[in-house]
Amino acid sequence: MPGSVLFVCSMNAVRSPVAELLAKHLIPGKFYIQSAGVRAGEADPFTVAIMDEIGLDLAKHRPRTFEDIEDSFFDLIITLAPEAHHRALEMTRDQAVEVEYWPTVDPTLVQGSREHILEAYRSMRDGLAMRIKKRFGAP
Repeated sequence: MPGSVLFVCSMNAVRSPVAELLAKHLIPGKFYIQSAGVRAGEADPFTVAIMDEIGLDLAKHRPRTFEDIEDSFFDLIITLAPEAHHRALEMTRDQAVEVEYWPTVDPTLVQGSREHILEAYRSMRDGLAMRIKKRFGAP
């Protein structure tokens, strides 16, 4: 098991903050967990809504980049978008860090009714929860 995990996506507004909060909830205290994005994004109200549905509060999350996180060394970096994966591999080229790529659909690309969009966000959330449970042995 790693001592620290960083989840990374494009803008740290949807996928990586959801993964961070889910991991902290599903496997509390097992290791240090953070999230970041390649670029700075804006808070996403759909992300807040789908996390609120399961009793987790993401309303105070402020998107951050690699440069914004205080601890720059992680045992494991899990990337959720191609851009994030390439950036993580570049940044860790000379470090002993494991980088895993978990391809995760970006729900912000979905169009349609509010319910259709929320369903895409829920699907992303639930998929990440399953991956976290499988990878880290969460109940």
